[in-house]
Amino acid sequence: MIKEQFREINRKFVEKYEKIDDSKEFYEFMAKPIRQSFRVNTLKIDVKSVVERLSEEFELERVPWCKEGFFVYGEGITKTPEFALGLIFMQEASSMIPPVVMDLKENLFVLDMAAAPGAKTTQISQYMNNTGCVIANDVKYSRLNILISNVQKYGCINVVVTEKDGRYFGRFRDTFDRVLLDAPCSNVGMIRKNYKYLKLWRQMEVEALSRLQKSLILAAYKALKPKGVLVYSTCTLDPEENEEVIDYLLYNTDAKLEKIKLPVKSTEPILEFNGKRYSEEVKKCLRIHPQDNDTEGFFVAKVVKP
Repeated sequence: MIKEQFREINRKFVEKYEKIDDSKEFYEFMAKPIRQSFRVNTLKIDVKSVVERLSEEFELERVPWCKEGFFVYGEGITKTPEFALGLIFMQEASSMIPPVVMDLKENLFVLDMAAAPGAKTTQISQYMNNTGCVIANDVKYSRLNILISNVQKYGCINVVVTEKDGRYFGRFRDTFDRVLLDAPCSNVGMIRKNYKYLKLWRQMEVEALSRLQKSLILAAYKALKPKGVLVYSTCTLDPEENEEVIDYLLYNTDAKLEKIKLPVKSTEPILEFNGKRYSEEVKKCLRIHPQDNDTEGFFVAKVVKP
């Protein structure tokens, strides 16, 4: 039934996703409103104090893969003093994963290549205890205001904001200890938030984004120091934007993948799609479908440089 409603909105989308996940649960969760979640900003307050205060008004449930993350049930969390003062950041639970797996510590030099609106940037800054330096870059001028606003609101004093095409950073070879490429994507995972992403989805756009993502990840890898960690993520489920991008990096560089070990349910990565066969190594990536954890659809890969 829900699948047929999706088909009425975008027939081409359903025809493709019948090859990716045609389960009843997939469409049920794609149509289900997403649970609200937040991350406690430990640059300003400890987790226990926030949980004790907010538990007086809301039902909270810890996000299993992020010790500062909580699902919240009840209306009005964004009207609380905790939100206004930057003690909590409203952040989708699956999007908390990339900074968690970056092996962050104090005094690193980090590049967040596509940073706006800044959820992961502020999380990175938090895990570095405001030491070292985070270059928070975004290509779109129109998105810099919200990025700068969030960096200020959440008290991140180790962040420098830049406005560049992410590919610009490829010239800084072997420079950054950690790189996050949360790549621009077709946003299929966000259909749960807004059906406009279902209406807007086009295969032609997916293929164009895949080409862009491949050039971005090559630049990100060039900028990464030996022994450094590059995390690639998207909030979409199209193989061309996920496994195919990682396969391209593995084929063209000496990059190695590291398996992500977190208490998170996932779907097997796709090794073959539309006649293209990907490296067996992509099994180490994390492919999350909406029904796995009742979150957005998401994809994460952890890359290390020898």
